[in-house]
Amino acid sequence: MNRHGWSRKTAYAVGATVLLAAATGCAGGGDSGAASAALVAPSGTTAPAGTPAPQQGAGTQPSSAPPAPAAGDAAAWAKWNLTPLPPAPPAPADKPVKLQKSGPVPVFSEVRTSDKVVFVTIDDGAEKDPKFVEMLTDLKVPVSMFLTRDIVKDDYGYFKRLQALGNHVHNHTVDHAQLSKVAPEKQKSEVCDAQAALTQQYGTPPLLFRPPYGDGANTPALNSSVQQCGPRAIVLWRESMQIHDMQYQAADKKLKPGDIVLAHFRGPKDLKGETMTQMFGEMLARIQEQGFAVARLEDYIAAPAG
Repeated sequence: MNRHGWSRKTAYAVGATVLLAAATGCAGGGDSGAASAALVAPSGTTAPAGTPAPQQGAGTQPSSAPPAPAAGDAAAWAKWNLTPLPPAPPAPADKPVKLQKSGPVPVFSEVRTSDKVVFVTIDDGAEKDPKFVEMLTDLKVPVSMFLTRDIVKDDYGYFKRLQALGNHVHNHTVDHAQLSKVAPEKQKSEVCDAQAALTQQYGTPPLLFRPPYGDGANTPALNSSVQQCGPRAIVLWRESMQIHDMQYQAADKKLKPGDIVLAHFRGPKDLKGETMTQMFGEMLARIQEQGFAVARLEDYIAAPAG
């Protein structure tokens, strides 16, 4: 698997919105490469001014927002041979990422915050291990799911169980195509057809989009497709979880407040015999060692109202 890393970009303020620029890489069946960004208007355009945090409406999911995630109790963590993470702080009233209803979508791989939190995102959906549902139920660690339609369509119900825990479903294309290598029409169908299927299955339209491998994230063609299909931001990552450790972009190989961490729904076939729960436990251990909590990404995002 190819591994690529980039240094952290300088963050730019654009109106009330903090925006980020991205680059990435990976190989094989998942996105093990990293991407860097600070919320910037794609294609060199100026992003519109930020909007206030919205009322519950289109683009927010689930319809009844869960309370701020707790760290779970010590016994639950001991069951999985883990040390509890610090509890996440309350969700900020002033969301640092403010999305717009129309126009170019921002690209970001971190959230500007002083909270000592990171955000866990999980891609694709090939592994559907019931023990992982049990693990998240016990530990109450929030995740954001970027699902690929053709990978999850044989068991949409598995991810509904994870959604019922308060975890959000987002768009990761129809069949994991490398988007920079396909025509604009194919790019659009990859985003729009997945958006339609995931909306039908999970009840609300995905708010966020992640291109496979992070590929094409900053191109005008993909940005236009995402705008037309419904997601309101392109989300990349700062670290990616391998089997036992993380791949970092930063030269110091340390987490930073607001970093987005990438993992995958994978099982023993792709994890050299380890299970999804073992890999996820290793990731939580790396986060705990550095003193971070895991917060819910969507709690730091103001979705467009209406």
